[in-house]
Amino acid sequence: MGDAAVAALNSLLRGASIEDHAEALSLASAAVRAAKGRGADLATAQHARVVALLKLDRFDDALRAIAEGGDALANTCVLEKAYALYKTGDLAGAEAVLRHAGAVPARLQRGLKHLGAQVAYRAEKFEQSAAIYRELRANDGGAKYGEENDLRINLSATNAQLEWQGKGWAVPEHEKQPAREDSEAFETSYNAACGCISRGDFAQAAVLLKRSRDLCEATEDLDEEEKKAELVPILVQQAYVYTKLGKLDEAANLGKLLSLDDISDSSTKVIARANALVLQAESNPYMAQRLAESLPDVKGNDRLFEYQDAIRRCNRYVLDLQVQKFSGVQKSTSRILSEDSLPAISSAKCDLGVLGAAAASQLRTGQDALRHVLPLLETRPNDLGLLLTVIQLYVQLQNPNPAINLLEAFLKRLETATTPDHADVRFAPGLVALAVSLYRTQGRYSAIRSELAKAAAHWQRKTGPTSSGPGISLLREAGIELLRSSHPADLAAAGEAFSHLVAAQPDDRAAKAGLVASFATSDFSKVQPYLDTLPSVEELTRGVDVDALLEAGVAVAPVPAHAQPTRGKKRALEEDQGVKEKQHQHQQLAAKKRRKRKLPKSYDPNKQPDPERWLPLRDRSSYRPKGKKGKKRAAEATQGGVVREEETLELAGGAGSVKVEKAPAGGAGGGAGKKKKKGKK
Repeated sequence: MGDAAVAALNSLLRGASIEDHAEALSLASAAVRAAKGRGADLATAQHARVVALLKLDRFDDALRAIAEGGDALANTCVLEKAYALYKTGDLAGAEAVLRHAGAVPARLQRGLKHLGAQVAYRAEKFEQSAAIYRELRANDGGAKYGEENDLRINLSATNAQLEWQGKGWAVPEHEKQPAREDSEAFETSYNAACGCISRGDFAQAAVLLKRSRDLCEATEDLDEEEKKAELVPILVQQAYVYTKLGKLDEAANLGKLLSLDDISDSSTKVIARANALVLQAESNPYMAQRLAESLPDVKGNDRLFEYQDAIRRCNRYVLDLQVQKFSGVQKSTSRILSEDSLPAISSAKCDLGVLGAAAASQLRTGQDALRHVLPLLETRPNDLGLLLTVIQLYVQLQNPNPAINLLEAFLKRLETATTPDHADVRFAPGLVALAVSLYRTQGRYSAIRSELAKAAAHWQRKTGPTSSGPGISLLREAGIELLRSSHPADLAAAGEAFSHLVAAQPDDRAAKAGLVASFATSDFSKVQPYLDTLPSVEELTRGVDVDALLEAGVAVAPVPAHAQPTRGKKRALEEDQGVKEKQHQHQQLAAKKRRKRKLPKSYDPNKQPDPERWLPLRDRSSYRPKGKKGKKRAAEATQGGVVREEETLELAGGAGSVKVEKAPAGGAGGGAGKKKKKGKK
C-alpha cells in the first residue's frame, strides 16, 4: 500500500505539468503516511504536500506542514516557507528566512532574489527592492523566458512607489521618462502612468492610462473575468487623474462603470470608495463625511501603503472640516504630531499641521486666521506644517518680513541642536528652497548664497562622495546659484557641489558643465578631463542667427520689485487709488460725447458784448440800489459819500499809536440825547 502511494506520487510528479493541485495534495498526504521511516521518500512527499498547499493558497496549512517536518524540511523548503510567510503578511519573518537561507541550490538563488524583492516592496523598502530588480536585469544568467518583461514591470512599479515616497532622487533619470516599450503592454503603460502621477504630470498620465485600458481590453491572453479584474485599478486611476485635472463629469462617468461590490482586492475597493466620496462632497459634504467614517480599515497583506493611508486620513479630516468638526480635527492632529520628538519633514505630517491650523482658525483667512494660529505656534514650535501655514498667510498679506523672521528663528533653533536628525531637518531641500524664495523677494542674494553653501556642504558630508541622497537636487541648484557670484569662495563651493554630482551621476552632462565653469579660472587640471565630453561652441551656436539678433537689439530686463523705490503701505495705497481714480475719470471723459454749444435766441453777432458782464451786479456802473437802506449804503460809499474823519491816539508807555474814528460834534453818547422816552401802555 505504501509503495503504491509513493509510486503514484512519483508518477504524478514526472508529468510535464500539474493542473489538479487538490489531487496532488491528496496523493502527497497519502505518500507521507505511507513513507514513515523512509527518509528520501518521506522528504519528497512532504515537499510535494507543501507545494500543493501553496498552489491552493492554503498558506497557513503550508507553514504547519513545514513545522511538522522539522529542521530538515525547513532547510529544504526555504523558498516555500519565505513565500508562505510573505503571503500571510509576516514580512519580518520572511526577511529573516531569506537572510539566513545559507547555501541553496543555484536553481533557487534567482527565485529567492525575486521573492526578496517582493518582500522588500511590500515592506515599503523600495530602494532595496529596486536594487534587487536592477541586479536581476544586469545578471540574466538562468533567467527564464518572459522574465525580462516581468522585471521591467516590477521595476517601473517600484520607481513609482519611490516617487510617491518622496525619494525621486533614488530613481535614475533615464528610468523616469516613459520609454517606447512601456506602451507595448497594459501593465507597463499602467506603471508608467503611475510614475507620471507621482511626479504630478497628470496630462501624460491620462494618455498612458487610456493606452493601458485599450491594450487590456484588446488582449487575447486573458478571459473576460481576468480582464475585468485587471481593468479595475486602471479605471480607479483614470477617475483619480480626471479629478485632479478638474474633469469631474468624466471622473463620475468612470465611477459608474465600476461595480464596487465586485472588486475582490480590499485595498482597491477602499481607494475607489474614498475617491468617489471626494466627488460626492461637492454636493453633500455631510453625507460624504458619514460614509467616510464607515470605510473599513484594511489589515494584513492587502493593507494600504503608508502614503495611501496618509492621503485617506487627510481626506477624512477635510470632510470633517467641511461639516465644521473643528475641535475634533484639532485634537486628532495634535495627538498624532505630539508623538514625534523632532520636527517631521514628511508631507504626511506637514499636511496634518496644515489641517490643524485650518481647524484652529475655523477656516478663516488673512489677518483673522493669523490671530488664531500665532498663539498655537508658540505652544507647538516643532510643528513644521503649522509654521508653513503662518508663513503662507504672511506672504498672502504681502508682509514677508515676519515670515522670514519666523523661519530664521526656526532654523536657528535647529542649528543649536546636536543630533544628526535635527541637522537633516535644518537643511531639508524644501526648507532651504523656502528660505531662498523668501530672500529673493527682498533681493538678499548674499543670504541666498550663504544658505545654499551651508546646505550643499551638509549634504556632501551626509551622502558621501559617490552615493546619491535627498540632497542631490539641492546640490545642483546650489551650484547654479553660486556660479552667479564672482567671489572665489562661492566658485569653490560650486565646484565642490558639481564634483559630488559628477561622482554620483557620471552621465550628468549638466553637472560636468557646472564643474568646468566653476574651476575654469582657478584649477585647469580639474577641468581638463571633462572638456571632450561637452559640446563645442560651434555646435551650441550652430542654429543662432547673429544678424537677426543684432537687428533685434538689446533686450532690457524689467526692474525687479525689490529694486524699485520702497513706499509706505498707506502712501502706496493712496497713490494706487489716486491713479485708479484718474484713469477712471479719463475713461469717463473719453466716453462722453461732445455736445454742440447752443447760443441764446437773442444773440446778435454784430452787437458788442457788455465789458462789465463778468463783474458782480453791485460793482457795475449801471447798478442802482433799491430801498432806503440800499440808498444809505450807497451814500456812505467813497464815491460821492461823506468821508468819516479819523484821529491818531498815542498809547501809554510809548507802546505805539492807533487810529480811531473821530466822534461827531453832537456830544458824547453817540446820539443818546435823541432817544425817545418809553411811553406808558
